[in-house]
Amino acid sequence: MAPTRTALIDSPSEAARLLNAGGLVAFPTETVFGLGVDATSDEAVRRLFAAKGRPSDNPLIVHVAEIDQWRLAASALTPSAAALLAAFAPGPLTVVLPKRPEISSLVTAGLGTVGVRVPDHPVAREVLRLAGAPIAAPSANRSGRPSGTRWRSVLEDLDGRIDAVYRQDGPSLGLESTVVDCTGSVAAVLRPGAVTTEQIRRVLPDARESFGAPSSGAPTSGAHEAVRSPGVAHPHYQPRAEVRLVDAPESLTLGGSERAAYCGLQAVDRLRGSFELYAVYPTPDEYAAAFYEFLREADRRGVARVYVQLAPDEGIGRALRDRQLRAAGER
Repeated sequence: MAPTRTALIDSPSEAARLLNAGGLVAFPTETVFGLGVDATSDEAVRRLFAAKGRPSDNPLIVHVAEIDQWRLAASALTPSAAALLAAFAPGPLTVVLPKRPEISSLVTAGLGTVGVRVPDHPVAREVLRLAGAPIAAPSANRSGRPSGTRWRSVLEDLDGRIDAVYRQDGPSLGLESTVVDCTGSVAAVLRPGAVTTEQIRRVLPDARESFGAPSSGAPTSGAHEAVRSPGVAHPHYQPRAEVRLVDAPESLTLGGSERAAYCGLQAVDRLRGSFELYAVYPTPDEYAAAFYEFLREADRRGVARVYVQLAPDEGIGRALRDRQLRAAGER
């Protein structure tokens, strides 16, 4: 049964205690806030899916404190995964591996594979270390909503639905981890993230991209690989406001009574006074870090429409662009 009130905590040991007792705890990572549960407990995982309103065919990523703890979640470490973990872990990278039997089949949506990640955040790693168990931790938000990068944003979605929220904000990359399937003969990037495809190919030159499944309805052609990753087969990252994508902000026009917001890399100063909320970011990294919170702030202000300048299709911009397309329902 879900708690009637969500506790605010600032103790890794308390977070670990709650996780070991089957609780649902939101804690910060270097990407977005994660909602953690014991990945070996069917009951705890069912509670997580219910709290988020998450479709049961959307797999979860399992988090561990150290690279050599991959054994808590996976039955084997493939050479490609070992190479990627050596290069990018701890960090915003998830490798898909053969599943360990102890991991709940609910975590993996019935698949024989599991995503494993070692976060690069002191709070997350200490919580995981003290818990001593594999922790499934999707983004801490209601399913379909923009991910939470601040603890107050987590409470907006999940207050009364989970046991505790770790009350600490801090620098975050703002986007979920890159997911790479390492079970085949050639590694496949299933979801773009802060670790770019270019970086992955410096380690694994033959790595290919295999993302872009539809965001609504059941996955269709080519989606056999897509269902191995969260965040690719259902609506995601969508605010209540309508999101409209903009290629050329200089040509943007607004209706006379439109309550709108704008975010991007390029200023539109001639319209600045017409926007309820307006933000221009100097770099794609800063744009990515602020994107989800901008969408949430637009909803707080009751904005009807958000104009979003598309990020460049390179570097972290590729991951941000993926989230922007999904926020607009265009994947």
